[in-house]
Amino acid sequence: MKKLILLLSLIVLIGCKSKKPDTTTEVKPEEVQITKLAVADVDTNLKSKAYELGKRILMTCNTSKFKPFNQSEATQSVINNITETKLSKTCAKFRQWYGPFQDLKLMEIYKDNETKTTIFRFKALYTKAVANKELRVYMNEQNQVSAIKSMDWNDVFEKKLFRNTDTDTE
Repeated sequence: MKKLILLLSLIVLIGCKSKKPDTTTEVKPEEVQITKLAVADVDTNLKSKAYELGKRILMTCNTSKFKPFNQSEATQSVINNITETKLSKTCAKFRQWYGPFQDLKLMEIYKDNETKTTIFRFKALYTKAVANKELRVYMNEQNQVSAIKSMDWNDVFEKKLFRNTDTDTE
């Protein structure tokens, strides 16, 4: 019995021993190098392409018909992820909450200097006044859509969402 009490006391003593402080420093992710571009300084053809491709997606909500992207317009991952079925689900919600889609208004353009990705921030205009949505169209160096993201509009550009390569349209 004495041995058992001694053994349990020893285990408790070892368990209560203070731990050494963690001397490793947390590695913070590098700051994303993003530059805001003047809208007038960006090639008109590139702005038009981003606008047309973004509008094509949101017009699906009005027409229920989507012309799939081809290899010259989008990367393979975008082509695979944006389907008429996925768009239909999103569009049903958008039509109910915001009304029919009207147009896109180019608000800002940013450049990720590391990946050479250009991001176009469009304000999506709907018939209902409560709609305050943003459509981001990411274009790679080959001027292909590399990602598309729809979200609530925020006047401040959130860099943490910049490298999100989702093709989420919600």
